[in-house]
Amino acid sequence: MKLLKGTLLLAVAILIAAATPRAQSNPFLGTWNIAGTGADSNQIFWLELKNDGGKLTSLFLNRTGHPIPLTAVKIENNELIFQAGGTAEKPSGPEFHAKVVDGKLVGSYTPLPRPLVAGAPAPATPPPAPRTVNFAGVRPPVFPAGNASGKHEYGAPVVLYDAAVAKPLDEIWGSQGNRPVNWTVDADHLLANPVPGGVNLVSKQKFTDFKVSVEYKLEPKSNSGIYLRGRYEIQVLDDLTDTTTEKYLTQAAIYGRTPPAKLASKAPGEWQTMEAILVGNHVTVTLNGVKVHDNVVIGGVTGGTLDNDELAPGPLMIQGDHGHVWIRKAVVTPITKAGK
Repeated sequence: MKLLKGTLLLAVAILIAAATPRAQSNPFLGTWNIAGTGADSNQIFWLELKNDGGKLTSLFLNRTGHPIPLTAVKIENNELIFQAGGTAEKPSGPEFHAKVVDGKLVGSYTPLPRPLVAGAPAPATPPPAPRTVNFAGVRPPVFPAGNASGKHEYGAPVVLYDAAVAKPLDEIWGSQGNRPVNWTVDADHLLANPVPGGVNLVSKQKFTDFKVSVEYKLEPKSNSGIYLRGRYEIQVLDDLTDTTTEKYLTQAAIYGRTPPAKLASKAPGEWQTMEAILVGNHVTVTLNGVKVHDNVVIGGVTGGTLDNDELAPGPLMIQGDHGHVWIRKAVVTPITKAGK
């Protein structure tokens, strides 16, 4: 009787195992930090794959913007194939092909040629032949435990800009892509970006854990962003004028990932202050005196990130290629000892 009972239990276990999706044996599942290789190392992607009842679900950050579901994703012959453009019924983006090799997601894609604009003259020379972009993905790092809302010990403040203290911009700032730093200082000593044609300001000094305070104002319908370590954008937006924006894209949101707990924006033209404390991958954000994130875990890099080497120190980056923004003060204070 005991032998028969044991045999039946074993048979049931085998049947359950056979009917359960092989989620744990699928090497593609989980989260990947992806970057182009060689000359394409500035192409940064982020991918998350999950098994939802035997069906693949996804989120993909295609360099800019925010993570969105893939329009097509499948696994064939141990190869992951996906597209990020168009619709589920009619995918239109380039096909990404990847395999897991020694724990890395290794693959390539061929960018599609840019479509001709209707009515535009034909180009004088034929477009270059399509080329293959190779990429490699790794698992995001495991951050040490941290509490951005803890009682920290701070070092000396690093003044990146102060309207009351005139300093040459090129001593402190560079720009994304090493383009000319074309921000200007006006008669009121306010740092402002030209639109169109602005660039993202990137501090020459890099930081690990820190508190940053930025005082800024916007014109109506304008937006910018404050990138912590150059990787995690805290959205800057006139969302009092634009009230239709998704919550995870509003001012003080961790862009495309986590909406602020409260609306604390001021009207365009008014001075606003955003303070963020970053410890590991935890952040606390206060906008205009209102705490809108309290030790929130950042889910990954955001669109426009400089890189995805998440454990490395990084600069402060201020977005300047969207709308008009004026900076009155930007100060980073390093954390010398993080509190619990």
